[in-house]
Amino acid sequence: MQDLFGGIEAGGTKFICAVGDATGKIGKKTVIPTAAPAETMPQVIEFFQSVHRATPLAAIGLASFGPVDLDATSAHYGYVTTPPKPGWANFNILGAMRKAFDLPIGFDTDVNGAAMGEYRWGAARGLDTFIYVTVGTGIGAGGMVSGKLMHGLIHPEMGHMFVPQDQSRDKFAGVCPFHGNCLEGLASGPSIEKRWGVGKATELPAEHPAWDLEAQYLALAFANCVLVLSPQQIILGGGVSKNQQLYPKIREKMRAILNGYIKHASILNNGDDYIVAPGLGEQSGICGALALAEQSQREAKLSRAR
Repeated sequence: MQDLFGGIEAGGTKFICAVGDATGKIGKKTVIPTAAPAETMPQVIEFFQSVHRATPLAAIGLASFGPVDLDATSAHYGYVTTPPKPGWANFNILGAMRKAFDLPIGFDTDVNGAAMGEYRWGAARGLDTFIYVTVGTGIGAGGMVSGKLMHGLIHPEMGHMFVPQDQSRDKFAGVCPFHGNCLEGLASGPSIEKRWGVGKATELPAEHPAWDLEAQYLALAFANCVLVLSPQQIILGGGVSKNQQLYPKIREKMRAILNGYIKHASILNNGDDYIVAPGLGEQSGICGALALAEQSQREAKLSRAR
């Protein structure tokens, strides 16, 4: 019988909780709205406790919205630190799970989790250096360099990089509570909605100028990522990315911005295999959480063997 793993994709609007195996196959699943920790976490814990009582879990993977503290030597390791989500600042999300379960628990950002899912079973199979970007309620990015998830000082916050604002056609102040007109402030779903006065970005027709502007900002960001990290692929997910016309617009604009400087066929040609949709669709994050769980089990076994 295969080991059973728990996975949590903890997002700013909802927690997706699921159980699955080492192949990424998902079984029982539930979705819990993200309210205050005191309301959300007991529901998350109860879901996994009910599963664990029936069929013991081998490990749990927690892929959380952030920023989070990923430094295992830090006094605040496992905390959500300075999120825009009310009520979650300085909350020990990993500690809450460890208090409830005596199991290995893998912990990383939600976007690193999605990157892990794509690496194991999706568009990034066979690659070792790539980024996963989600554009929705916010903009987040994670990924791998030389086969390892990106961490560093804390973890990448590419969604808050600064891109040149097109002041000739866009005077919008931005929606980021920290930076105003950073990438997230200019190109997230809420920024599109507020700038153009719509309830949902998807309400805007394909010919609306919003999409050309969106593609410009994302192309600038991706060009920066190409120059800094030299990824083998950029995977673009999230609700805004479901607008399929964005992909060719972003590819074309990124090539123009790079202006022939990066001499590689995947960029110099049409880029269809360079800026791509997630291979796992909307399952990247939860599958990645299962992969984090499996990885934590493997690390726990190695630690006991030493």
